[in-house]
Amino acid sequence: MNNYKNNNVLLSSLDSRSRTILQYVVEAYLETGNPVGSNTLSKKISPSLASATIRNVMSNLEGLNLLKSPHVSAGRIPTESGLQLFVDGLLQIGDISTAEKKNIEALSAGTGKSLKDILSETSNALAGLSNCVSLVMAPTFQRAIKHIEFVPIDSNRALVVIVDTLGLVENRLIDIPKGTPVSNLIEASNFLNSRISGTTLEEAKNKIEEELVAHKKEIDVISEKVITAGLAIKSANTNHSSLILTGKNNIYNDTNTQDDFKRINELFEKIEQGKTLSELLINAVSGTGVHVFIGADNKLFDYSGCSMILAPIKAKDNITKAKTLGAIGVIGPIRVNYGRIIPMVDFTAKAISKLFK
Repeated sequence: MNNYKNNNVLLSSLDSRSRTILQYVVEAYLETGNPVGSNTLSKKISPSLASATIRNVMSNLEGLNLLKSPHVSAGRIPTESGLQLFVDGLLQIGDISTAEKKNIEALSAGTGKSLKDILSETSNALAGLSNCVSLVMAPTFQRAIKHIEFVPIDSNRALVVIVDTLGLVENRLIDIPKGTPVSNLIEASNFLNSRISGTTLEEAKNKIEEELVAHKKEIDVISEKVITAGLAIKSANTNHSSLILTGKNNIYNDTNTQDDFKRINELFEKIEQGKTLSELLINAVSGTGVHVFIGADNKLFDYSGCSMILAPIKAKDNITKAKTLGAIGVIGPIRVNYGRIIPMVDFTAKAISKLFK
């Protein structure tokens, strides 16, 4: 998680009473959004614990920038740093229901669907379950091809249907010579299928180009043009990851002022521009597990009053190593149910990652 090591050091410096009081303040704030006073804490923690003692501990936590008082003589609420410390070291992680797990697994199963459809459907489900905005940085992983077919659309366009060894389907439109006979599309499909099974199109590209030269007399010129067009459109899109945002209205429903709307709009503009988010993914999601980013502790959420819970989508290169392909997570207000949403994001990321093993 974000700044986990620094927070671990700070947490270890707090005594048991300070941790307990911080935990109760944060939990009450996440539940109600209201400040918590010493009298309330005394009743919750122990009637024998004097209010004056609690106020002294809360004052010390305020000095560490973990709590703050929104009004004079009011109780305390956590700062963003206090929330981050709670999430990193004090939060009791729950679990999601069996029904929710089955729903996520079914959506991410994949066979017969495109990767984009799988991610879109899973993202939509995650937005609904979390009541937040779901975010997916789609993988650009090149998967081994099982079958390829060219299907005519009209006189000068064809659909390239690519089925990979995982059963995922990808469709791409290409331009073909006007009036191309179906027989040429079949010939192009057969030529590729006899040579690329078990490899990615990117890996097979140079080999196919050499094969086309070697078999120039055996293959029709129109079929050659179809093959070249099919390879070109695939390879031209291999390095472009896509961003899927679902459920924006979930976060707008929690905004109350014009300034809130402005900050949220600016946040989505930053995300959709991609640069800052890509840096965040590279720097923070290269490891394992779920990462939590709260408020202005990172530049993407500068003054937005939001948090992001993010987990990597990975593929195993071999038995011991895993490569980060993308990420999935949610964006919501600071007062989200971290104990419920963190395991939800983690489970969803692992379910999607199974597609790439």
